[in-house]
Amino acid sequence: MAVCAYLMARNRCIVRKVNLQKLRMRRRRKAFYRKQARERAMFVMLLTSGLLASHLTTTRMLWAKERSGHWWEQIVNISFTAHDWVTNFRVSHETFLYLCDRLRIAIKRSDTIMRKAITTEKRVGMTLYFLATGADFRTIGHLFGVSKSSVCIVTKSVCAAIVRYLLPEYIQIPTGNSLKEIVLSFKNDMGFPQCAGAIDGTHIPIISPRVCPADYYNRKGWHSIILQGIVNNLGHFMDIYVGWPGRVHDARVFVNSSIFRKGEDKKLLPNWTEVIAETDVPLVLLGDPAYPLLPWLMKAFPDNGHLSAEQKLFNYRLSKARVIVEHSYGKLKGRWKCLLKRLDVDIHDVPEVVAACCVLHNVCEIHKDTFNEEWMEEVERDVFVNSPPGGVVHNQPAMDIRNALMSHFSQ
Repeated sequence: MAVCAYLMARNRCIVRKVNLQKLRMRRRRKAFYRKQARERAMFVMLLTSGLLASHLTTTRMLWAKERSGHWWEQIVNISFTAHDWVTNFRVSHETFLYLCDRLRIAIKRSDTIMRKAITTEKRVGMTLYFLATGADFRTIGHLFGVSKSSVCIVTKSVCAAIVRYLLPEYIQIPTGNSLKEIVLSFKNDMGFPQCAGAIDGTHIPIISPRVCPADYYNRKGWHSIILQGIVNNLGHFMDIYVGWPGRVHDARVFVNSSIFRKGEDKKLLPNWTEVIAETDVPLVLLGDPAYPLLPWLMKAFPDNGHLSAEQKLFNYRLSKARVIVEHSYGKLKGRWKCLLKRLDVDIHDVPEVVAACCVLHNVCEIHKDTFNEEWMEEVERDVFVNSPPGGVVHNQPAMDIRNALMSHFSQ
């Protein structure tokens, strides 16, 4: 009996397994048939839509919005006079063409099947107009017939090309006869011997950055970055260092610059000395009270109210020779008005824009482009934020050189 019961249970189990397998097979066949039906329906639908599309006219989607470049193409390029070019772009037409030729290799773009590329001339024109006026990108886009985003991209690329291709040529510490002419001019025209240039810093207004805005808040109550520059007797920039937050003292910017390292390593200026008041005086730069007194960097005696006549005369001679750097900053900001307004570009792009303006300043000065004195009236006095005097460091060799120059002026 037990064996019979076992066999019957086993048979029932086998029957259940067989039935279960048959059920699974039926379900798989049904799923397969449903899939085939869906694929056939999809094929028929695609075939039908394709046949309909071939007989119906489709409307092309918008690829590029139609814009008018009438001002640039018809007014600027056809009817602008020499005065109009300088007024609107701050450069002569000849200098504009020169910049186009020099930058063409870096900024030229090719036409595509979708649209024509923006020409090199228009790219340079948009950038110069932005730097000269500080106008917003939307306004510039309306004038040149391009989008706001295109203006942003173009100005950034052109400024980068100026810094890469023109800065090494137009901003450099001179050597040889060029340096001798600078030293001779400071001595004969400004009355300061052994001077190779003047150094100073200025603040460039910027939009408050999102990251660490307090670091860029300067003593005058607005956000800025610092531009440190060295100029020659003609007001041309020989070296620039830009990018430090406006809250930083000029002396700290200076000691972190390559100029300071080269000067301390005696690699900045050649070892040309002149005996003055029985002292070997090397070539020096002239700075304001914010800078440290060094053997190669002279600054005025601190005015404590008890200066001697000789010290006052030295301060006057130094100020007379050093004022060239302040005039250079005034012309830089007067010509490129974007530096007077809050630069509406990303904080990481600000140094490149400022450097491009310094390069273009030298290009215009060397090419003798017109500078209207009316532009200087637009330069606000409070843009020049002077740092407080630096700490007193007793550098005896530097003090001896300053005393020798003071004695020379008193003779």
